[in-house]
Amino acid sequence: MERATYREAYLKECWPLVEKALGEVHIKPSLDLIEGSMTVCTTKKTFDPYAIVRARDLIKLLARSVPFEQAVRILQDDTACDIIKIGTMVRSRERFVKRRQRLIGPKGSTLKALELLTNCYVMVQGNTVSALGPYSGLKEVRKVVLDTMKNIHPIYNIKTLMIKRELSKDPELRMQNWERFLPKFRHKNLAKRKEPKKKSVKKEYTPFPPPQPESKVDQELATGEFFLRESVKKRKKMEEIKVKQATALTKKQEERNKAFIPPKEKPLMKKTAKAPREGKLDIEAIKDKVKKAKTKKLGAPPLNPAPPTSSTTDKKKKKSDKAKSKG
Repeated sequence: MERATYREAYLKECWPLVEKALGEVHIKPSLDLIEGSMTVCTTKKTFDPYAIVRARDLIKLLARSVPFEQAVRILQDDTACDIIKIGTMVRSRERFVKRRQRLIGPKGSTLKALELLTNCYVMVQGNTVSALGPYSGLKEVRKVVLDTMKNIHPIYNIKTLMIKRELSKDPELRMQNWERFLPKFRHKNLAKRKEPKKKSVKKEYTPFPPPQPESKVDQELATGEFFLRESVKKRKKMEEIKVKQATALTKKQEERNKAFIPPKEKPLMKKTAKAPREGKLDIEAIKDKVKKAKTKKLGAPPLNPAPPTSSTTDKKKKKSDKAKSKG
């Protein structure tokens, strides 16, 4: 298998370990640094038919910058690998780099959380993501990686994985549906498409073409106008035109007359005086009211003036005595 030159130094260093690990299952590996390729082949002592497939996966992982300590786990029976290609999922290179960095997280925290929840080793290198672990974990890793490249943040999938891990510990809920416990995230950043005011309703599809519209000659033949003389036709047309003109004139006249029609005024509500009570008038009561009104007027002398008191008479006498003494 042809590989990049930046891995040559590491592969040359760890190749004796690769030969030792594959020698246990009787697989012969070979490294060609001049050609830049790695190959594996069976020997006469090879007894496991699936060993060659595992050896192929081993050199694939080594080529994708997976360290030998992790890659050698592929030779175990309960371990598999998955190499996910993410290079062609996003057109813009800048966007691709941002989403790949989002998968790794700050200081590799997102990738570490994904590894702990899935029991898999995940390696992001170039345009591929290499995963190594149990089959159930590889399935979840692939889902998270593909969703992240489709602009869905990995934190949502990590939350669901955490909830699933807690639910799996409960023996009663192990055989039940977990959808009611899992969170449902909605897209908030997608702008809603404005719906048109006039929605065109599509007609039902029919294989037959629409009926051909009738020509003027066909219409005249149907009404019988085709067989009339030209003078009669002209007269009939003129009558139709005059009728149309008359209707248009009446409409215009009505519109003009609308401006001269006065608006309807609201009737004023007059205060209705109370009707006098039926019966004889009480003259004595009216006289008393008149007398009281006269007394209330300003400057009017009282009808029964009060008699002068002794104090007022003494004051008047003193004043008259003083006037005489001055004289």
